[in-house]
Amino acid sequence: MTRWKLTIEYDGRRFAGWQRQAEQPSVQAALEDAILAFCGERVTVHGAGRTDAGVHARGQVAHIDLARDWTAKTVRDAVNAQLRPAPVSVLNAEIVPANFEARFSAVRRTYRYEIVNRRSPLTIDAGLAWHVHVPLDAAAMDAGARFLLGKHDFTTFRAAQCQAKSPVRTLDEIGVTRDGERVVINVAARSFLHSQVRAFAGSLKLVGEGRWPPEEVGAALAARDRARCGPVAPPDGLYLMRVDY
Repeated sequence: MTRWKLTIEYDGRRFAGWQRQAEQPSVQAALEDAILAFCGERVTVHGAGRTDAGVHARGQVAHIDLARDWTAKTVRDAVNAQLRPAPVSVLNAEIVPANFEARFSAVRRTYRYEIVNRRSPLTIDAGLAWHVHVPLDAAAMDAGARFLLGKHDFTTFRAAQCQAKSPVRTLDEIGVTRDGERVVINVAARSFLHSQVRAFAGSLKLVGEGRWPPEEVGAALAARDRARCGPVAPPDGLYLMRVDY
């Protein structure tokens, strides 16, 4: 039995999320079906992060166990051939030690949230970014984001259905930048709570619009009260960019 690490890219618009669900399309099920068609083995694809419906990935990581021996090129290309036309692509396949776990071995996950800040409707980026037509002050958003750095109780920015045992997380990195009409929020931590990044994005949008001063982000965090969170941003602009081990 050989353990494989897969690096995966996908467009989340057609899926009900990463995790396999009854009578709903999922990224996990698409991969498992493609692997079965390729090699005749019914495997479980274990992902590093369970992205929600509509959330995308440029660097999701998963592991699988295969009984037969294959080359890395064969695994990558054969799975991709069976995935068509699903918007999922295996970017890389490599053999890893038997104790490697895509989820539990990860030491850092990096997400990006993309906002297109313009008056005109989206065409190419529709479903791939959050369209915000009100002008945003990215510098003010970045100042607000600084209050989130470090180890905190993130109850305010935690979805009601979150199943994590503790709301405490350590945010290693967060920053907001602007490039033309695109405002980007980059966030990194070992792990995240359910909808945490989208909750950050929704609250920081209020700062960018001038409806919250940057300090209100810190006050909302300290309140440990879900009611103090801004509206949660849509999944359209969220990308799992990479997972480090």
